[in-house]
Amino acid sequence: MSPSQIIVLATPVFFLLIALELAIGFKRQRNTYRLADAVSSISLGMLSQTSAVFTRLLRIGIYTALFEHVALWRNDAFWTSLPGWLLALVFYDFCYYWLHRMGHESAVLWAAHAVHHQSQDYNLSTALRQTSSGALLGWIFYVPMALAGVPPLVFGVVALIDLLYQFWVHTEQVGRLGWFDRWFCSPSNHRVHHAVNDAYLDKNYGGILILWDRMFGTFKDEDVQEKCVYGTRGLLNSWDPLWANAQVYAGLAHDSWHARSWLDKLKVWIKPPGWRPADVAERLPKPAFSMAQMQLYHPPTSRAVQWFALVQFALLLTGVAAFLWQADAAPLAHNAIWFAVLLTVQWSLGAVMQGRIGMLMALMLQSAALATATSALGLTEWHWLFKPLTMAIAIILIATSKYSTSARGTSGSKTPWVLLMAALGGSLAGDVFLMFPGFFIPGLVSFLVAHLFYVALFKSGQAWFPHRGALAATLGIGVAMYAFLWAGGLPPALRAPVAAYVLVIALMAAQAIGRATVLRDAPSLWVAIGAGFFMLSDSLLATNRFVTPLPMAQVWVLATYYAAQALIVAGMLRGAARAEPSSATALTPQTDLARSPSAA
Repeated sequence: MSPSQIIVLATPVFFLLIALELAIGFKRQRNTYRLADAVSSISLGMLSQTSAVFTRLLRIGIYTALFEHVALWRNDAFWTSLPGWLLALVFYDFCYYWLHRMGHESAVLWAAHAVHHQSQDYNLSTALRQTSSGALLGWIFYVPMALAGVPPLVFGVVALIDLLYQFWVHTEQVGRLGWFDRWFCSPSNHRVHHAVNDAYLDKNYGGILILWDRMFGTFKDEDVQEKCVYGTRGLLNSWDPLWANAQVYAGLAHDSWHARSWLDKLKVWIKPPGWRPADVAERLPKPAFSMAQMQLYHPPTSRAVQWFALVQFALLLTGVAAFLWQADAAPLAHNAIWFAVLLTVQWSLGAVMQGRIGMLMALMLQSAALATATSALGLTEWHWLFKPLTMAIAIILIATSKYSTSARGTSGSKTPWVLLMAALGGSLAGDVFLMFPGFFIPGLVSFLVAHLFYVALFKSGQAWFPHRGALAATLGIGVAMYAFLWAGGLPPALRAPVAAYVLVIALMAAQAIGRATVLRDAPSLWVAIGAGFFMLSDSLLATNRFVTPLPMAQVWVLATYYAAQALIVAGMLRGAARAEPSSATALTPQTDLARSPSAA
């Protein structure tokens, strides 16, 4: 049984204990849970486990190679005896202490470990909040075990024991435990570790044994007079799982890029977290940390969003369990495709809870991911469901947005709404036609009509092709693509229809880019990028169909196609009819994608 399968089997126990902690908290009137925070933490734990499928080489492969080739002492019989198992567990915990400690003392290691500390709540869901990048450098700290000849099997088992032990210490419902606190990592000791108070900062690194902290001077007892305040000093302020893993890396890359000295560019990554080159700190100052100004990140969520989050979370949990159960036996490409689907669900769920996108937009993105995956994996019946469903959800999204603005009396001009729904309707028809053999021409005509509606939509309130350079560039790309298809064997019967299609999509992209150069805002930029993705998607589709088969063609064709549709829908809903402020304002809550990942 693989470690991933063991985690799947342990998951019901985790949730049973979470439910027990929640019940005790309500009974004591000391609830420590918030729905969005708990969902975000557990989602990050899921991401850590699913991404680990692809980093197993770093976690186990390198260790096994070192064990096989450079172990200084080989005695498997000893390590698999009871004393050997106990010694291996203590050995692992010792190595873990130094990994954990350096994770707080070196910025690049903190960038990975910070994910676990970002929650401002402290409960058992926080224990599941784990990094997805820790394996990149973390393996280095366990090299001594390989050199000592600890077999990979023993290493893997004691690593899992050490990890599972640390689950229960993430709670505020268990108080001091007397003698146990003096020897072992306990809830009291670990609360100190997660606190950002000056007195508690960077203390109590032990995984199972707190003895290491007492030996190396990093122990701090919990003081009943000073309540622990949780989180990180550089607050995340987001439910985005991708940004949670990238936040600290992005900050380090920013400071490294702006540092003038090459030595400082390197030191940014090695020095303790928070260190900045003097020139960067002077030119790009950051406010000093203040406990008094540390606010709880808690964006409001409606009852509908809460129910949506619960249902999505349950479906996501089921999907992750199924993925992990079969991941070790599945081909790498299949794992990558399903991982992308799960990641789309996780990101969109966080975006809904944060108020960055609406529920229908999330469903559109998720359906698009499933349509892509089912096509690539040959799950034809499911593909027939999700492919038309994606565009149907997009049309419903536009219709409900129109109804919402009309109900508030801020509908403005109907033309953009009509054009956008017509373009989506044409795309839906094209999707359906292309699912059946022999309907390529009807599909091509449907998308041709859809692109004409998009051209008219992007023209609304703007001049025709306001950026001549963009027009020349897109037409040039279209001509080059058409020549490539002609030389590659484009059938004579399709030369005229394909030429018309190439011309229209080039004009659509030129109009979208020209519009963005006039409006100069994020939504119009999304639309322009979406039009560019349309050109890319159609180029991939034509190349695969008429020139040469492309590896994993359905993934690239559909992924770029849905990226185009999502960006255009989001951009138009966010910024359509800018000449009508009331209408534009009414569209804002539906697709507020412009906010940065860390916006409150």
